[in-house]
Amino acid sequence: MQSLPRVQGTPKAVLAAALLLWGGAVAAQSPPDVILSNGKIFTADDARPYVQALAVRGERIVATGTTADINRLAGPRTRRIDLHGRTVVPGFNDAHDHLPHGTPAGRHFGFPAAPLLPGPSPAQVLDTLAKLARQTPPGTWLQGDIGLVVLLDPQFRRAALDRVVPEHPVMLKPPWGHGNILNTKALQVLGISKTAPDPVGGRYERLPGTQQLSGLLSEYADWNARRELNATLPDAGWVRLLQQYSAEALALGITSVQDMAGDMVPDQTLRVVQAARLPLRLRIIPLPMTTTRGIRYGEWANVGRHLTPLVRVSGRKYILDATPLEGGALMRRPYPGRPGWYGRLNFPVDTVRQMLRTALVSTEPLMLHISGDSTAKLVLTLMSELADDATWRRKRVRFEHGDGVAADLQPRARALGIVVVQNPSHFINPALVNAPPVPLPLNPAFRSLITAGVPFALGSDGPMNPFLNIMFATTLADPKEALTREQAVRAYTAGSAYAEFAEQNKGTLAPDKLADLVVLSQDIFTVPTPALPATVSELTMIGGKVVYEAKVIGKR
Repeated sequence: MQSLPRVQGTPKAVLAAALLLWGGAVAAQSPPDVILSNGKIFTADDARPYVQALAVRGERIVATGTTADINRLAGPRTRRIDLHGRTVVPGFNDAHDHLPHGTPAGRHFGFPAAPLLPGPSPAQVLDTLAKLARQTPPGTWLQGDIGLVVLLDPQFRRAALDRVVPEHPVMLKPPWGHGNILNTKALQVLGISKTAPDPVGGRYERLPGTQQLSGLLSEYADWNARRELNATLPDAGWVRLLQQYSAEALALGITSVQDMAGDMVPDQTLRVVQAARLPLRLRIIPLPMTTTRGIRYGEWANVGRHLTPLVRVSGRKYILDATPLEGGALMRRPYPGRPGWYGRLNFPVDTVRQMLRTALVSTEPLMLHISGDSTAKLVLTLMSELADDATWRRKRVRFEHGDGVAADLQPRARALGIVVVQNPSHFINPALVNAPPVPLPLNPAFRSLITAGVPFALGSDGPMNPFLNIMFATTLADPKEALTREQAVRAYTAGSAYAEFAEQNKGTLAPDKLADLVVLSQDIFTVPTPALPATVSELTMIGGKVVYEAKVIGKR
């Protein structure tokens, strides 16, 4: 909105003159293209959290307020949407996902009846593989989901797989993405020798007393292998998966996604994204892979920052430790039941220090996967040694997951401007799924981070449904850390926008912000908790354009 001249005089005269000037300014502008009115609009703006109506012109919001005030702005061509009391929120911004979901190669199998933890038994997996081998031609990839029981079983390695499926390449991995078991055929197809040296940041497990690979790949060894497989697959399959994801995302009110792009080489990633022509906002965050000599720092160096009006490439992400589930996160105390085991860093401390030094002189934002509290403390200490707090606050270094930012570390994290991006589906309250609790060496922070003033965002890194993740975030096993629903939505919208330096353009529903919003099928602030995951979008708008609209809108 144009700036108005200052008016002087008595308070009443000032108010009257200001209203006349404001009215003249609005009248001088064209009417809005769209008005949404008579609703419960959650703006995610602390200054004015709820309004009844808003107006959109072009790609931006031009006014918010009462239904009566906003309706007066309408012109003859304004589309007027009567919300009939529906709830509206800013478009969800998934601050941490990995796209596209799935893979178009081979046969996939899972065990829906088996809980994520401990997952299927070795016998179940081998029996399934034997049946699939009889049903599929030799050479077909067989890929399946496993849990901790199989992943941590030293007897369940490539030799066991070779006895059952010697002619099919097999890849078995847990849903949380850390650890991968391959048979000999898979190692051969991917060009990994039986005595291959470890890449920086990753490990090949060895048979005791030898240099022979057991078949278990961890961290960057694992991700390098997956990327080698994905590079052999046709773009068309990836494009189809990406378009399928986009359609599902819009129907759930997701308007922005921040993609940790490590599953495909840069050229393939760009080809697939451009061919998919996605209607949602996509931020591609490069996740460089490694060799035996070091990190491939320059593999994204020649990629442009803005691929389309909706797609941009920004940032660098590095994974410093694994997760507490398999015992890979670096902790300050030993793991329960594992005396003397504290986890480990993926990189030497000097390499982590160099990542931080590079971030200080780079325009690319830095994202660090940090799960363990010892990893968090180390990075905070290194940052404090390398630069002053004000310099780091401008950088907005992100701790992806940030599970280990414990209470004693939160003041330092706030001072350095750390942004924590958390993933609610990693911490499902066992009471919700009738499962026994999993003993972990830490209690993740959610509400305490917000209370401490640490910028906080939410991303999926698992099930994409934001309403399912809101349920998880508001029902944590530790009630002191559980978020309110308003806090969860703010973290999923305004918090995620701040995490990508985009808070001036999106994340809240206010004048001059992009009109990225979603009309919901139910009031997520009042429905019973079990009903939250069933929420869907009735209308999704991105940049003032309706990109998804259910047939029910306007008919109630």
